[in-house]
This record gives sequence, C-alpha cells and structure tokens, in this order.
Amino acid sequence: MAKVRHSRFDCNPGCSVEAAISLIDGKWKCVVLFHLLAGTMRFNEIRRQVSGVTQRTLTNQLRELEEDGLIERKVYAQVPPKVEYSISPLGRSLEPILIALKAWGDGNIGRFGKPTAANAA
Repeated sequence: MAKVRHSRFDCNPGCSVEAAISLIDGKWKCVVLFHLLAGTMRFNEIRRQVSGVTQRTLTNQLRELEEDGLIERKVYAQVPPKVEYSISPLGRSLEPILIALKAWGDGNIGRFGKPTAANAA
C-alpha cells in the first residue's frame, strides 16, 4: 500500500511540527539534504556519501525531495546524460536544523548500535 505523503493538518498544537516532519520523513532524506549543504552533487556522488542506500530508494527519496521543493534537479542535454542535484532555498532553510541534528547525533552516538568499552562506562 502506498503511503499518503501529505495529509490535511488540523492545526492542533504540534501540527506545524507534523507538517515539517512529513517533508523529511524518509529514512535517507535528512542525510541527503545534509550532504547537499556542501554543494551540488551527481547521483553517484550522493550514493557514495550515503552508504547503505539502494539505488531505487535513493531515486525515490530524491524524487520526493524534488517534488516537495527541497532540492533542485538539473538535467544536461548531453550523451551520456548528466544530472545534478542541489539544495533549493527552501531546503537551505533547514540547514540549522540539520546541523543541530548532526551535533545531537555526535553527542549521543554511543547510545546507538553495539555497546563498546568507551561508551559502556
């Protein structure tokens, strides 16, 4: 069953958070946006940066980000085809949030995955 991407928000307290999360709720979307903060990238460059993502999933997440206006896709008319992705002004407005998520993740990385001697203490 296909996921409903956007629903009508009833504007109870917190609906603006729900609306914002609905744009970046894919597993890889925030990671892709974070890497695009550094500049324009081609598909395979993004794929190398985002290890663990399948080609199909990355394609779908990029399409959704483009559809929502968070990234821009530029296709060059040449052979072989060349496509570049860059963050849009709307996507760039998420920069402080993405940087804060990275900082929080850096500070709490020990809570995830297997415990190690360093974070077991």
